[in-house]
Amino acid sequence: MGNRILVFYGSYRSDRMGIRLAHFVVNGLRIRGDDVAFIDAKAVGLPMLDRMYKEYPKGQAPEALETLAAQIRDADGFVFVTGEYNWGIQPGLKNLTDHFLEEWFWRPAAIVSYSAGRFSGARAATAWHGTLSEMGMVVISSTIAVGPIAQTLSAEGEPTGEGGKALERSFPRFADDLTWWVEAAKAQRAHKQPPY
Repeated sequence: MGNRILVFYGSYRSDRMGIRLAHFVVNGLRIRGDDVAFIDAKAVGLPMLDRMYKEYPKGQAPEALETLAAQIRDADGFVFVTGEYNWGIQPGLKNLTDHFLEEWFWRPAAIVSYSAGRFSGARAATAWHGTLSEMGMVVISSTIAVGPIAQTLSAEGEPTGEGGKALERSFPRFADDLTWWVEAAKAQRAHKQPPY
């Protein structure tokens, strides 16, 4: 099996359009041979951050935190699929990531953004870049931005129209870039102790 990749999605809305893009990314990475797990922040359902995972005594964190912490620690890389809310980050996805810190360290992260309009979530992607970097991840330079999402992907996550064609053209380079960084980080973690 290939690299272990976690794909995170953060919308809590009842009519979630971005889930189409999350499924497209998961399927695309699986076709390439990666071992992909889909982490839906709404399904995980963590409460608003009160106490980080590391702040619980060992073995006393809620089960959802323990499970997710283990998945993050075991992953080789991450993809964050994010919508744009008022020029910013989705609160559900941000809340999920903030429950952890050291678990993210020394792994690459990729950002996939979307919106209902033509800006494709670019402002949220920009905001995520600094956030993920601060949390100890290496954010790869390749991104995917989709908008308008309803005209780019069908309800089943299949590319449609010109936007869908553009998405299909951009995905291989994005996935190749993520793979390069995943393999580089794995090699470093295998041979060197972290600097702190």
